[in-house]
Amino acid sequence: MKKARACPRPPGLLRRYKTMKCCFRYVLLPFFALLLTLPATAITPRTDDDITVDAPSACLMEKTTGEILYEKNAFEHLAPASVTKVMTMLLIMEAVEQGMLSLDEMVTASSHAAAMGGSQIWLEEGEQMSAGEMLKCIAVVSANDCCVALAEHLAGSEEAFVARMNQRAQELGMADTHFTSCSGLSDSDEHYSCARDIAVMSRELLLHEQIRDYTTIWMDSIRGGAFGLSNTNKLIYYYSGATGLKTGFTSKAMYCLSASAERDGVEYIAVVLHAQTSAERFESARTLLSYAFANYTLVSPTGPEAIPPVEIALGQCGSVQPEPPENTGVLAEKSEAAALRYEYDLPERVTAPVEAGQQLGSVSVYAGDTLLQTTPLVAPESVERLSVWQLFCRLLSALVADA
Repeated sequence: MKKARACPRPPGLLRRYKTMKCCFRYVLLPFFALLLTLPATAITPRTDDDITVDAPSACLMEKTTGEILYEKNAFEHLAPASVTKVMTMLLIMEAVEQGMLSLDEMVTASSHAAAMGGSQIWLEEGEQMSAGEMLKCIAVVSANDCCVALAEHLAGSEEAFVARMNQRAQELGMADTHFTSCSGLSDSDEHYSCARDIAVMSRELLLHEQIRDYTTIWMDSIRGGAFGLSNTNKLIYYYSGATGLKTGFTSKAMYCLSASAERDGVEYIAVVLHAQTSAERFESARTLLSYAFANYTLVSPTGPEAIPPVEIALGQCGSVQPEPPENTGVLAEKSEAAALRYEYDLPERVTAPVEAGQQLGSVSVYAGDTLLQTTPLVAPESVERLSVWQLFCRLLSALVADA
């Protein structure tokens, strides 16, 4: 009796079967294996089940780590109004630090700048004011005329400056943002952002410490005291630790705010978009900031114990003390901070030369079994390699000592 032969697969089906098998073996299996090796999320963003925020779109971020603590429709495209000026101020501060602009430098208002509507200090065409005074007016009273004047001074035209804004947004990974003006005084559907992106650019601005000299002003004046300024961000007056940052309003965007505050060495950013009233935006931001201060803390990435030194073979000095990079920390829930566990991954020895900033190892911080963060440990200074003559002298010294 002949054995029945299996029905052969049609050639096309056979090719599809082999393709699917190959895809599963070489793509999907490694992908799922990778998922199993990924550490647990350090901080799970809260929702309205945990915090009540009336504003329809919001985001809460810690500045040092960039950790997101709360999100509500955080990627929805919305008009940001004058919160747009966070990016404008960022480019101004970067120009100052790069030596492209001095805050004492005089800036001349063009007819275009003088014609701006909305919030302004009523610049006249040809009027001159220092860049620092104009930056103060942008930060405190959201002056659109000063915003355009500085944009033109730095880039030649507002359009060219806006192109720089969009380029910087791309560099920061702000995929849900596009600007058409430097002031936010725009009703174009092509001018939009989202709460998450605004938190990102706000964090970048706050890395420039000098901006706080302007964003924390409650009341001031310009033109020799003839024109008074009062901050549009009322949190500066009544919220402890407030450091900024920018308000906004148009009939399309409604009431917007990027608010920041710092206490005990930790700073948070609360972004609120499209609130129905001014009081609602400030209350929503206050709620988010107060929640963060009450429940989280920033701790050292290296723990309370000293980091073990790393021996340097053939180096000008025998060892180096690893340390984390500047401005690093670990965000943890206050209830877990005292019981955090630190695991070091460091070699016993490395060979010279060692460059300053060279990574030597890392430290991982755990809350129970949950990995919160892994931080690199770097060399604080360079260690040169011993020359041939120095090696000879050391060898000779060792031989004499053993004799």
